[in-house]
Order: sequence, then structure tokens, then C-alpha cells
Amino acid sequence: MFNIDQKAWVISVNMGYGHQRTAYALKDLAFEKKIINANDYEKIPKKDREIWETTKRGYEFFSSFKKVPLIGDALFFFMDQFQKIFSFYPKRDLSSPTFQLKQTYNLIEKGWGKDLIEKLKINNEKLKITLPIVSTFFTPAFMAERFGYPGEIFCTVCDADISRAWAPICPQKSKIKYFAPTERVAERLRLYGVKSENIFLTGYPLSKTNIGSEEKEILKEDLKNRLLNLDPKRKYFNNYKILIDEKLGQLPEKSDHVLTITFCVGGAGAQKETGITIVKNLLKEIQLGKVKIILVAGIKKWVEEYFKKNVERLELVGNKNVEIIFAETIGEYFEQFNNVLRKTDILWTKPSELSFYSALGIPIIIAPTIGSQEEFNERWLLKSGFGIKQENPKYINQWLFDWVDRGYLAEAAMQGFVEGENLGTYNIQKIICSGL
Repeated sequence: MFNIDQKAWVISVNMGYGHQRTAYALKDLAFEKKIINANDYEKIPKKDREIWETTKRGYEFFSSFKKVPLIGDALFFFMDQFQKIFSFYPKRDLSSPTFQLKQTYNLIEKGWGKDLIEKLKINNEKLKITLPIVSTFFTPAFMAERFGYPGEIFCTVCDADISRAWAPICPQKSKIKYFAPTERVAERLRLYGVKSENIFLTGYPLSKTNIGSEEKEILKEDLKNRLLNLDPKRKYFNNYKILIDEKLGQLPEKSDHVLTITFCVGGAGAQKETGITIVKNLLKEIQLGKVKIILVAGIKKWVEEYFKKNVERLELVGNKNVEIIFAETIGEYFEQFNNVLRKTDILWTKPSELSFYSALGIPIIIAPTIGSQEEFNERWLLKSGFGIKQENPKYINQWLFDWVDRGYLAEAAMQGFVEGENLGTYNIQKIICSGL
């Protein structure tokens, strides 16, 4: 029996976009539709904030510093070893805690995060109900368990494979439950010692803006228009007409938008130069109205300014086929981004949590990875057939249209839609509302 009014404390961290993007998709589930940032909530103790800030600065520094020849790669490699994902085969017991996990628990044992959990307990008392916790980052889940949170504790994973750091230090005794986006994550959690009854294979939570109801009416309509742009010579359509008819129905005669590429810069602002390289080398096609480029700066003002300056140099200011997405707040950015995706045909990004947006029927052009985590996301995209690694951006005017003419990207789009899980948000909501 579902309690459709059931709410939860949805907790994230504002370190990069991944954990916040995941939480934003679950905002309807959040109490008063408010996401709690474990590292940046009202009256957070100074000591707690300093620990979180140290972690955040370290990641952003190494991510942006990585492009410095030799030294940058060496320093990033050193940092990345602490969050490395071990080879999956041969399958074996991987439950022994890593150095990183032990350090996290040492800080928690000294009181890190206790203030947040105590505040949630007090809020429960005021509401006269104990709400479940849904955290999109593992550390707040560990904190909740250590400091005796009385309600259910859920952790939503936002990568296609995960390191040992995601599972608690004593997984066999833990009550933390996991929402796994992929079968590999579910298997990993079992190898890390998490009990099977505490693992739910839900898929990644995607925004309802891009899906519609569980009937996926918005998603299907958008994909119909997208396929027309990705398969102009009907190479894919002629081979898979039966599949398209079965899954989507009849396609319109003409797409409602021009071929559109959305290029995303990561939370640390890495790879912004590639976005301008794309615009520069598709200049003719942009001017002729054959293609549109959307450059996503997120909430990084300095990235937006970089894009604006270079678009001006290319004399494209005011051209409707070049758009820059920027917002002052993270919520405004996610709202803009989700709306932009409805008219996006190709998503060009490093393989972050955005890898899961392939389930919207959007093919991924995979930018170079940053770190072990993204390497595993890239493998998942490639093995699943949801994405293709980028070629040299300087020659995009050649290889991109070869891919389009051959139907490669249309195939990736349908593969993602058919085989990817696009109802993760609804699946998670059902589990929370059923009280499992």
C-alpha cells in the first residue's frame, strides 16, 4: 500500500554537480521540496564546514590542475588512487575497508556530521513523524547511521560503478539501503558486503521534466523529433522501422528543431576550451543554420565569461544557433538544463552522472575522462552502446556528419532509450512511499 504523500529528508553535497543533480530529480520527494546540503546548511558548525571545504577544494584543484603537462597528471593520479575502483574480475570478497573509508569514519567518530543528524531528529519531533533519509552521497548516510538516526536511511548512487568508499565500514551490520542505477553497482555492493535485501535496482533518477508520467509521453515525443535530426538519410530507420514503430509510434514529417549539440563543462570548469573549439570548427554550419551549439557553463560565472568572450570573437553574438546556459543558483541551472535537453540531439560531456541521461534517448559524445570513476562510466556507455568517444574536435565538421549520415547516433539514441532505465525517479519514489 503506497502513501503517495510520503516525504523524505533529501540530502546532497554541493561538491561538483553530480550529487546535486541527482537530488534535484528527487525534489518532489523532498520535504517542502527543499534539498539539504550536508556541507552547507544553516548554522553548520565551523569545524564541520572546514572539513567539507577541504575536501571540495582538493577535488576542484586537482580536476582543474590536471591539464598542466606532466605535473598535473602526476598529482591527479596520486589523488585518484584513494578513490580507485578495483577490477571487477575475478569476483571476490571486497568488503575490507579502504584507507579512504577509514579516514572518513575517523572524522565521523570525532563528531563530524552529528549536528546535522541531531537537527533532523529535532525536526522529526516537531513534525511528529520520522521521515526517511535519502542521501545522494555516502558520507551523510554513514553519519546518520553512526549518530543513531531512527528512521530509514537510503543512499542513491550516481555512477555506473562504485568504489569501496560507498559501502559502510561494517556493511553486514548496516541498515543503510541503496538505490543502484545499474546491475554492476548492485553486484559491487554485494561484493563490498552489503546485504542483498538492502539493495534496490532502480535506475538513475532523471527529471520528470524530460519524462512526463510513467507513460513517458514527453520523452517519446522528444525522441521522435530527435531521431529525424540524427538519421536524415534514414539509414537506421530503414533497418529498425519495426522497433521505432513499436516503441515510439509514427514519426513526424519534420523535426521541430535544427540539429542541436549541447556541450557541458564539468563542475570544476574543466574542458571549457573544447566547447569553443566545437563552435569554431562548425562556424560555417552554424551560420547557415544547419546546426545549433549550446554551451553549458552551469553556475560558473568565469566559464560563462570565457564562452561569451570567444563567441564574440567569432562574431556570433546574437546568432540564435549559439546559446550559453548559465544561472546564479544550482536549482535555476538544473531547470534550464532539463528544458534545453528537450531540444538536444547530442549531449557532449565527460562521462559523469550525465552518462545516465542517455536513457532519455540522447546519444553521448564522450569527452576525455577525469579520474577512475569516469573511466568506469565510459566503459559502461561504450559497452551499452549509448555513447561514442569523441574524435579530434578540430575536425568535427567531418566526423560528426559522417556519424549522422550513417545513423550511428540514432542507433545510440534508441539503444539508450530502449535498454537504459529511464523511470528511476518513479522507482525510487515507489520504494520510499511503500515504506520498504
